Amino acid sequence: MQQYDLPLSELKKYKPDLTRQEDFEEFWKDSLKELQKTKLSYQLLEYKYPVKGIKVYKILYKGFNNADIDGWFVIPEGDGKHPGVVTYHGYNWAFDGNLHRTVDLALKGYAVLHMLTRGQQGMSADNVVSSSGFPAGWLTKGILDKNEYYYRGVYLDAVRAVEVLASMDGVDSTRIGVMGSSQGGAITLAVSALSDIPKVALAEYPFLSNFERAVEITPTGPYLEIPEFFRRNSAPEIEEKAMKTLTYFDVMNLAPWIKCHTWMCIGLVDQITPPSTVFAAYNHLNCKKDISIFKYFGHEYIPGAVEPQLKLLMDILQK
Repeated sequence: MQQYDLPLSELKKYKPDLTRQEDFEEFWKDSLKELQKTKLSYQLLEYKYPVKGIKVYKILYKGFNNADIDGWFVIPEGDGKHPGVVTYHGYNWAFDGNLHRTVDLALKGYAVLHMLTRGQQGMSADNVVSSSGFPAGWLTKGILDKNEYYYRGVYLDAVRAVEVLASMDGVDSTRIGVMGSSQGGAITLAVSALSDIPKVALAEYPFLSNFERAVEITPTGPYLEIPEFFRRNSAPEIEEKAMKTLTYFDVMNLAPWIKCHTWMCIGLVDQITPPSTVFAAYNHLNCKKDISIFKYFGHEYIPGAVEPQLKLLMDILQK
């Protein structure tokens, strides 16, 4: 395998200009206000999982636009307040809803809420209507209107997930982290920018960053949905409008708002989330931060990324 993106020496300095629109901050303030119009509520249904020491539940909560959002909630048995973690999954990628991974993290001492992304998994409903057509996939759903764009609902559902976990009796609301890989890593960064609740953010090879470069250089994976949309809609003004919409959801543009300790990782042969796009977000972070770099890994399970994440969770949430 050979590195196809920038050399590591250049990646460490790669910091493209932010592409925020003039109303970027206003848009997100208004979006968060709209989220609060939906009352915080959730339901738990006990699930008999064959492991001792934890309680496992299906959870259904109200997300953005009053959508029903599905997920798992797992909490260690015993009294007292537990540190909490909200986890987010990859793009269309959560076998059995990531139940087993959620259980594994709870067995390490955390109350864990795993969000199933709207429209992608479980019973999570995508109830925002797009006034324009889009090819297969989620990246271009509503792409011609920032208020209709798919990831507006996803990011706000994810903020609500953190609020739900913080409201639970057995959870210490002052000790909550967020984590995820790929799409889940992007959601992790977005939530950390839009909510003050997370105390630590762990984002493995985050997606949805530096869209302009991602569209130009990514050789495979979901980013290709965007140029496919432009192939089917060839008017230059369509591309201009779509790329403007994406600036509101680019985690590179959200990164400067993150205040909590943030860890990221990237494999240098990752062809789905190019390393430069990940460094674009990382280099715009103004918080305490760390990045783990894996020369010979791509968009995959990275064993060397496990312990750094567990150590940060322990050091920050289990004090």
